[in-house]
Amino acid sequence: MAVLCRPAVAVPENIITLEETLELASQLHRDHPQLPLALRLIENTGVRKRHLVQPIEEVLRHPGLETRSAVYQEQSRARVPEVVRRALANAELGPEQIDLIVYVSCTGFTMPSLTAWLINTMGFRPGTRQLPIAQLGCAAGGAAINRAHDYCTAYPDANVLLVTCEFCSLCYQPTDLDVGSLLSNGLFGDGIAAVVVRGRGGTGFRLEHNGSYLIPGTEEWISYAVRPTGFHFQLDRRVPGTMEPLAPVLRSVAEEHHWNVSKLDFYIVHAGGPRILDDLSRFLDVPPDAFRFSRATLTEYGNIASAVVLDALGRMFDEGSALESHRGLLAGFGPGITAEICLGTWTSDGEEPTDPGRPAALSAAVR
Repeated sequence: MAVLCRPAVAVPENIITLEETLELASQLHRDHPQLPLALRLIENTGVRKRHLVQPIEEVLRHPGLETRSAVYQEQSRARVPEVVRRALANAELGPEQIDLIVYVSCTGFTMPSLTAWLINTMGFRPGTRQLPIAQLGCAAGGAAINRAHDYCTAYPDANVLLVTCEFCSLCYQPTDLDVGSLLSNGLFGDGIAAVVVRGRGGTGFRLEHNGSYLIPGTEEWISYAVRPTGFHFQLDRRVPGTMEPLAPVLRSVAEEHHWNVSKLDFYIVHAGGPRILDDLSRFLDVPPDAFRFSRATLTEYGNIASAVVLDALGRMFDEGSALESHRGLLAGFGPGITAEICLGTWTSDGEEPTDPGRPAALSAAVR
């Protein structure tokens, strides 16, 4: 059964603190009528610092879409390979043992995908399959895991490499002055993560069941307006309240697997903001500490889009609190409004657990 191994994560060296963000916003938007509200919202995110792929002076300069696209390609090629090497080492595999590469990014565009460059330069086989995911935003980390799970279900001996590369700072738009944009300017950070899903063996999160859900009528709540200056992020003020309709979905997906979502041993969820985590704690009836890994990612890195769930998972590995057969949930949320959800158990040997309370045939049927 497929096992999500230990992730590798890297953030750029350029740092901006909360205090610097607030001071910068006050200088740039001193005449904005809603500046006090924007500053209060930024401060309430809980983000203490963020990492940027360029110095803040370069981010603010905005030299245009063509230059930003060149920066995206240059920086992704410079930074992704080392993260990939660490993820492969964590899974005890070489590049020649990878059958599919899933590459996720919503903050830059290249064609062909970076997967082609990775295959050509890092020792992957020419027959390695490629699956770029570009338009699921922050939900794409969960989607990549689920598609890897599906692939390993179809091909049980396969190994899948997942790569998320998010340079959110390259989407900064100085002319976007609504409160949602000002909040986003203080919330999002840059980060890269990679992880291997092994079809056989491995230590980590054994993937057992997954599901997807789109809240009807919300496709415009998180979106990009694509203009000559690049991607303009659009955030509806109703987005923070989406956990109320999504919490029952998480509960339902768990019940499909004959689990109680309120009684799991660990939770790894996308930290889009503190209210997401607070609401999930309330609606799922779990203690706030259950989301400590996601909160730590938000505090130290900000919202790093699709890489959040992998960073939070890595923090759980670091803590060492997951024990054999512990049950857990991982979920990503993003445009659509879309939820990508997966359930599984912790394993140190990659073998399928024996559950005396569940017949083997049922266990196989709900994978």
